[in-house]
Amino acid sequence: MNWKTTLLAGVTSLALTSQAYADTTLKLVEVITSPERTETLKGLVAEYEAAHPGVNVEITSLPWGQAFEKFATMVSAGQTPDLVEMPDTWLTLYANNHMLESLEPYLKDWDGAKTLNDRAIEFARSADDTAYMMPYGFYLRAMFYNKKLFKEAGVTEVPKTLEDFRAAAEKVSALPGKSGYCMRGGPGGLNGWVMFGAAAAGSNDFFTKDGDSTFNSEGWTTGLEYLVDIYKDGLAPKDSLNWGFNEIVAGFYSGTCAMLDQDPDALIAIASRMKEEDFGVTTMPKGPSGKAFPTIGYAGWSMFADSEHKDEAWGLLSHLSSKDSNLAWNKRIGALPIHNGAESDPFFASPQFAGWFKELSDPDVHPTVMPTHLEEFAFFKDSIVIRTSQEAMLGRITAKELATQWAEYLSPAQKNWMAANQ
Repeated sequence: MNWKTTLLAGVTSLALTSQAYADTTLKLVEVITSPERTETLKGLVAEYEAAHPGVNVEITSLPWGQAFEKFATMVSAGQTPDLVEMPDTWLTLYANNHMLESLEPYLKDWDGAKTLNDRAIEFARSADDTAYMMPYGFYLRAMFYNKKLFKEAGVTEVPKTLEDFRAAAEKVSALPGKSGYCMRGGPGGLNGWVMFGAAAAGSNDFFTKDGDSTFNSEGWTTGLEYLVDIYKDGLAPKDSLNWGFNEIVAGFYSGTCAMLDQDPDALIAIASRMKEEDFGVTTMPKGPSGKAFPTIGYAGWSMFADSEHKDEAWGLLSHLSSKDSNLAWNKRIGALPIHNGAESDPFFASPQFAGWFKELSDPDVHPTVMPTHLEEFAFFKDSIVIRTSQEAMLGRITAKELATQWAEYLSPAQKNWMAANQ
């Protein structure tokens, strides 16, 4: 073979390699969608694409209200992405069905893993003690309150207990066109039911040691009835029967309702539309035991096991999870970052976050993790809870019947899980 033949072969090989690289398309599905989040994600993806010429990323954004069903349909049709934004409540479902790629081999060689905080590692390995996702942030519920509406309604102190909360809601609801509480009766509403139920029960244990659900216990049922009555008694907007995240946040910043339980991500929309002096953030109301149980959740990035571009997919995932990218992402979505030292950033040291840090430092506040270890939990949260809680709000079933239906679904699931993990 002469030098011309050798050169031609080399050029041809390089051209084929470059063409293969140029043809690499990564598919990423976003499921907790909002305009601000999507634009931020596009910016971070553009950084990755600029550093990796020829690799293109296609982003599909699913509306959160229908995301669970739409994504499940995509997967069942074989349209799996390389990466997906993975809510904590979906992780076990997809991990247990062997659809997700373990990130453990990649984490061993990733410099970014050295600064991950303990909670990030814990949540990453929440399914089968294996890192099937990389969390990007943590969501802790606290109570927003409208200072101007409180003053107008004669509410002189920030509610600290369930009784205070009910009293404040009644006073605000007496104002023309106003309601006390921005209730989330639609998608994502389970958090409210859990927090008020646990506060009334004085415990955030979802199951007994034998695997029986506590939802139908006296304490939890009282808490569910408390929240049902908030709606039935007109202390929440009538339309809130179907409200999801965007609706409850808009209800708060528009002044329709005076109280809202939400994570820090709600600050994005609220702080841009309300003056800082017109609203505050405080601890969730405490029950008879003197304890509050705000839910804490997380979401992150997962790689599908059937991805044909795993190295590139990990490259994108690790870029999104790097300290700088994660800080930029969480500044826009409002979650608490996954890397140590992020709390010293001026953004998270601002007064707007004081309510969450106060809540975290209160010994009578117990952050509550949902039972996401159950494969059945995703369907429970995104389907059963919405349908049955709306029936209770409309008076078609009692709070006791609501609690019983939930317990009857979750008890077998927990017992099956216990049997499989002995």
